[in-house]
Amino acid sequence: MKNHLSPSSAPALIPPTAPRGSALLYGATLAVALLALPLLSGCADMAGIDSHARMRDPASLGLAAAPSSGADAAVQPQTAVSADWWRSFGDAQLDALITQALQGNPGLQQAAARIARAEAFADTARAAQSPQVNGSLDATRQRYSANGPYPPGQAGAIRSVETARLSGSWELDFFGKHRAALAAALGEAQAARADAEAARLLLASRVAQGYFQLARLQAQRAVAERTLQQRTEMLQLVQRRVQAGLDTQLELRQSEGALPEARQQIEALREQEALARNALGALIADPQTAQTLTPQALAAIHFSETPAAVPADLLGRRPDVAAARWRVEAATQDMGVARAQFYPNVSLTAFVGLASVGLDRFIEAGSREWGVGPALRLPIFDAGRLRANLRGKAADRDAAVESYNAALLEAVRDAADQLASSSSIARQIAEQRQAGESAQAAYGIARRRYEAGLGTYLQALSAESQVLAQRRLAVDLTARRLDNQVGVMRALGGGYAATQPPTAQAPQAAPTVAAAR
Repeated sequence: MKNHLSPSSAPALIPPTAPRGSALLYGATLAVALLALPLLSGCADMAGIDSHARMRDPASLGLAAAPSSGADAAVQPQTAVSADWWRSFGDAQLDALITQALQGNPGLQQAAARIARAEAFADTARAAQSPQVNGSLDATRQRYSANGPYPPGQAGAIRSVETARLSGSWELDFFGKHRAALAAALGEAQAARADAEAARLLLASRVAQGYFQLARLQAQRAVAERTLQQRTEMLQLVQRRVQAGLDTQLELRQSEGALPEARQQIEALREQEALARNALGALIADPQTAQTLTPQALAAIHFSETPAAVPADLLGRRPDVAAARWRVEAATQDMGVARAQFYPNVSLTAFVGLASVGLDRFIEAGSREWGVGPALRLPIFDAGRLRANLRGKAADRDAAVESYNAALLEAVRDAADQLASSSSIARQIAEQRQAGESAQAAYGIARRRYEAGLGTYLQALSAESQVLAQRRLAVDLTARRLDNQVGVMRALGGGYAATQPPTAQAPQAAPTVAAAR
């Protein structure tokens, strides 16, 4: 159904010497052809083919309404996420690592290449809406057959044939095929940009989480080293008591066995730290920097309180959800292109140039030629090709809609999980703090009783184990709280400013996702 006609195939061209009546007849023929388009389009049959998938709305997800005005709205927490959200942790080293990762990560460079490719496709679709002009210059040295249909003087002669031509064509987009193709290409370009933002957000999140993981391992190693020191002191105490006859070889062997266990824990943490540095080096594309990095202490990293509930429209700002919506828009427009192919294509073509046999007459006035005329193409019988194409595009749109629904459901689950974990971790930290203080006090009492001969070594060892367990738990909870804050930032879109496609049914400002209590 391509309507770009070569000049030689343009119908009903008017010869330069055609009489005036021929020109009138030609104009009438063109008018009748244009008026007959609606009648001819009746030959197309696309009945019964459509997309049936529907995009989910907030109400179907069971999201509750949030206050939008009045006093209740005034007390809603600030939930907008900054595009450089990682700066809220107040760690200059983390800021530098994420900046370095965003500049040199190969995955982001691939995403940028995909954007450039999508934009090139959009430019190609945009160019199809405009007139096309081409130039050609041909020169052929030819011997004409003496027994062919050539006149005397040319038959059997060797001549040069020259042609210089400037031709143009313009397909008139009566049924919106090119407009829909451009909209589809622009939708894919927007989806590619959203994918790039999703990759950027994921990379920044992984760098932040890798940094906090490294800080956690160093803090855990400090606890393990403090454990080794404490058990060394305990061994010295036991040795003195054995020498004084207050303890037996049993207590001495138990105390000696605790040291290798502490050293093994330290070595295991060093292994995990090396692996964490390697992973962080791959993310920032600079292994050397990761090997020499000394993270800030976990307790010194700033933590922002996470709101208990956030407007669900922030889920629409997630780049993965935005990309899915734009792909729905692109698939919808692709269906428009498939439908437009059922209708006639109308194009205008024209050419002007010079043609002659023999170079000596090439630039004479008699060598001029020109032509102009419309062309109309209408599908009448194609053995079901157009209907099959439309069914395929409808299925593509159904798949895109369901992909969007899946992305939206995952976004709701992710946000709810992060908020639920945030409130739970806060309560766990409060409880652990009390448990740690109690364990430390119990250990102090148990050690003093052991030194005074009022308690056993096993009692002191048990109390010490509780203290060490609480120290390790405190480190893990602090790291989890920071890791969870990164998860909240990611779940709320990481500051991505989404551009809404015309057909998107994104969550509105009213619904909210709340943390489980």
